[in-house]
Amino acid sequence: MAWWGEIIVAVAVVVGLAGVVVPVLPGLLLVWAGVVVWGIWEGSASGWTVVAVATVLAGVSQVVKYTVPGRQLQRAGIPGRSITVGGLLGIVGFFVVPVVGLLIGFTLGVYVAERVRLGTHAGAWSSTGYALRAAALSILLELAAALVISVVWVAALVVT
Repeated sequence: MAWWGEIIVAVAVVVGLAGVVVPVLPGLLLVWAGVVVWGIWEGSASGWTVVAVATVLAGVSQVVKYTVPGRQLQRAGIPGRSITVGGLLGIVGFFVVPVVGLLIGFTLGVYVAERVRLGTHAGAWSSTGYALRAAALSILLELAAALVISVVWVAALVVT
């Protein structure tokens, strides 16, 4: 691949890493797609190995980022309905208040759903805290996968 192609892939990877943390762009998807384009263009054994490793890591991370926080929420006794309400209000908030609206809407949605379910501010606030920690863990797990994919790609660049 020409040097300018590698720069384009690097930009996609960096934007993807930022997109994992600031959920405006599909972060992990951008990182994965950039690395896959590089691997296909490269066409070598190392390129295809990087594509395979990136695909496995991205796939596994998508499963883990939902199951691990989901188990924590189940242990805390927070029903899926409250998370669904938080997610829906998060989507609305994303369009109403760019960038931070997702977090505001999710927090408000979980709080309201838990307040209705539990009837107390203290219980609803505690549940909201658990939900926010689970969401943060999900983001960290996805970021870790994106970083490992990025490191594998950079290592392949150095080797080839």
